[in-house]
Amino acid sequence: MEKDIVIGISDMKLSQKPGRLVTYALGSCVGICIHDNKRKISGLSHILLPEANLAGDGKKPIEIMKYANTAIPELIKRMEQLGASRLNMKAKIVGGAQMFQSMNNSMTGQIGQRNVQAVKEALRKEKIAIIAEDTGANYGRTVFMDVETGTVSVKTAFGKVKDI
Repeated sequence: MEKDIVIGISDMKLSQKPGRLVTYALGSCVGICIHDNKRKISGLSHILLPEANLAGDGKKPIEIMKYANTAIPELIKRMEQLGASRLNMKAKIVGGAQMFQSMNNSMTGQIGQRNVQAVKEALRKEKIAIIAEDTGANYGRTVFMDVETGTVSVKTAFGKVKDI
């Protein structure tokens, strides 16, 4: 069995070798899984926040991967550098939970929802279709992405596993 490639918070990785991309403990964060089925190239980004602000965030390499509006274009660019075609790319998104019920009405309490909205907007701008998602609710998730097939398995904090 191939070794899993682990993606941390505010991180992204790509692969075209058999195996899995994995990111753990998505709460309000969102995992963006993009796959080119013809070239068998996959990428996974684990974003923390919706968008870089105008104060210069999102320009340093470490910051680029933190935000939906900067990480997604970077992920797509890196996939294209490996030979993927934007025309063949499809996305699946996971996460965006509301982890703290007592913060319902604050901007902080809605960060999961805002992350999901920002991810959808960034993918729309890049013309990448979202073909599946498992977002919202109030529990954490771990994502396993098969590089060859693009199958995404989601394991909830309760141990339930489903493919999307």
